[in-house]
Amino acid sequence: MAYQPRGLYWEDFNPEGVHETAARTITETDVVNFAALSGDWNPLHTNEEFAKATPFGTRIAHGALSLAVATGLANQLGIFEGTTIGVMEFITRFTGPVRFGDTVKVRFRVTDKKETKRPERGIAVFEVKVVNQKEETVLDGQWTIMLARRA
Repeated sequence: MAYQPRGLYWEDFNPEGVHETAARTITETDVVNFAALSGDWNPLHTNEEFAKATPFGTRIAHGALSLAVATGLANQLGIFEGTTIGVMEFITRFTGPVRFGDTVKVRFRVTDKKETKRPERGIAVFEVKVVNQKEETVLDGQWTIMLARRA
């Protein structure tokens, strides 16, 4: 039996549609694991005494961790599963801190779609916002993703 992708194809993404993920709480464990994985032990993320003297007043999550969590939450929706050919670009602005205990979710929508030279592929550009439990935007940006088209 052939693999049947669960994801949406290029044609299925509608510029009027907004997708929203489930929410996820960012924990100290997440930050420590990300620091270990990435090698980024910046004291802003890992040293509470240091972080108390920063404008944030406490440790905050790595920006790259917030982006990684956003991609994971988006993929958990299933709409990219088996139909994503590749991520072409992430443009990311970190607009607010993600503190330990913050709960984030992702909202995204298609802002542009382009055909490619190859009829089995298309490119979709998504406007992306990560918001916390207070509905404050902590990350915004644009994801450009190459997607499979229907045969």
